[in-house]
Amino acid sequence: MALVDHRRLDAADHLSEATAGDFFALLKPRVMSLVVFTAFVGLAAAPAEVNPFIAVIAVLAIAVGAGASGALNMWYDADVDAVMRRTASRPVPSGRIRPEQALAFGLVLSALSVMTLGVLVNWLAAAMLAFTIFFYAVVYTMWLKRWTPQNIVIGGAAGSFPPMIGYAAATGHIGLESVLLFLIIFLWTPPHFWALALFKSEEYGRAGIPMMPNVAGEASTRRQIFAYSLIVAVAGVLPTLAGFASLAYGVVAATLGLGFVFYAWRVLVMPDADRQMRPAKALFGYSLLYLFAVFAVYLADALVARASGLV
Repeated sequence: MALVDHRRLDAADHLSEATAGDFFALLKPRVMSLVVFTAFVGLAAAPAEVNPFIAVIAVLAIAVGAGASGALNMWYDADVDAVMRRTASRPVPSGRIRPEQALAFGLVLSALSVMTLGVLVNWLAAAMLAFTIFFYAVVYTMWLKRWTPQNIVIGGAAGSFPPMIGYAAATGHIGLESVLLFLIIFLWTPPHFWALALFKSEEYGRAGIPMMPNVAGEASTRRQIFAYSLIVAVAGVLPTLAGFASLAYGVVAATLGLGFVFYAWRVLVMPDADRQMRPAKALFGYSLLYLFAVFAVYLADALVARASGLV
């Protein structure tokens, strides 16, 4: 009688539980959508004519690279995801996908996205995409996230590179315009995630993640959020001040920035008795609207200028 390898059967059964939707969830689609949008803005606003086919390939490669980063992050963070309510249902901690599957999936997509961007677009954009994946998966996920309350401040660079990658895909170089777009996202990241950390501090504490409220306290975090909001408001209008966007963009960006400061002020003066953290939740939601709106207006401004023959 042939012997049955029950471990192999269990693995096969476990593998069959993973659906296409589970693997799609590994890509962190909500995060990926913002990455794709900002990369597209960087590409579309660049002062260069881009073949539509090349543009589509570039955006798709950046999207796959962003998804690969998400998969690698979920592979490594499965232990902390399992003890946090908002992440416990993710495919790896829930057991629908095994860690080694997530790792292999992330590595294959990383190689595929970088090689595609390099061969079909240009190698500068590909090298920047490769560095972004490495920075997010290794520097942020494996090192910064678990060791320093500055994890978001430094690690935020990973999410700030997409518009620069898109710009490099269109032009073959890095320009000041793309650096300013990078700067807007980089400075936006800390107040955005610290607002989240304020009303999720208990979960981060349980997972052992040294987010700012758990290390420096809520009062210090609220002050830092407000300080960053002032810088974000200024950063948003820099494209106009540098001559890359119109006055109309600058007015809209300034208005959105004032809204950011207003919501951050509400967090700063939030009563300690408000354990529901309503101002922090409001700021978190507004911050998402702010980033999308600033980049959408920047894109519209660039397209109008191009159609008018101003660039």
